[in-house]
Amino acid sequence: MADAHLGQVPSATRDAFHAFLEAVPALGDALLINGDLFDFWCEYGAVIPRKHFSTIARLAALRARGLPITFIGGNHDRWGGDFFTDDLAIAYHPNDVELVLAGRRAWVAHGDGLTEQHWSASVLHHVLEHRWTVSAFRALHPALGFWLADRLSGVLADSTKDQAVLDRAQRAQAAYARAMLERRPELGLVLLAHTHRPALEALAPGRVYCNPGAWLDGYRYAVVAESTVELRQFPGA
Repeated sequence: MADAHLGQVPSATRDAFHAFLEAVPALGDALLINGDLFDFWCEYGAVIPRKHFSTIARLAALRARGLPITFIGGNHDRWGGDFFTDDLAIAYHPNDVELVLAGRRAWVAHGDGLTEQHWSASVLHHVLEHRWTVSAFRALHPALGFWLADRLSGVLADSTKDQAVLDRAQRAQAAYARAMLERRPELGLVLLAHTHRPALEALAPGRVYCNPGAWLDGYRYAVVAESTVELRQFPGA
């Protein structure tokens, strides 16, 4: 699953995700979160964001039951670190990663910075990834930092509602995934997110591009099995 943006969505969206976590062991053998689970996450040495505590507690409980969780950082929650890996025992990757999922060699990335539709988005991507940006933000008091993030998030959300832009992003992302699968025959699966548009395309038998769509838009997710990849919607809380 991807793109829940918890912290900037209605409580019903968060509650549905918590119900989904309760159901995950019956849905599959592992959970892959492909970015933007949180609308903003910055890891500090001794601070956990209060509004995300209930979600973190449920992820910890799921790990305590023995279910593997992999978290790929998105453009909203790439500033994570050893809190996920050491404290929660979640495999956290701030950028793209290659994994074996249900027997398939998969390349997984949130998708930001790959097919941006405007130069400003590409610049913002590089600025937010720079270590100086991260270090400067962590020097702020957390209360100020999260306040600034909330204000910025609202502005960015309003600027990304143009359906024509989203349509172009969806087409560009599908073309990128197609080229990746053609260029790398050892891959059986490319998983992306970020556009908030679900997509499922078979390039050849057993070789698939998938975007599960946004959790915040109808509780969407995908299930990867040995012989199938399916787009699904969770019934809700």
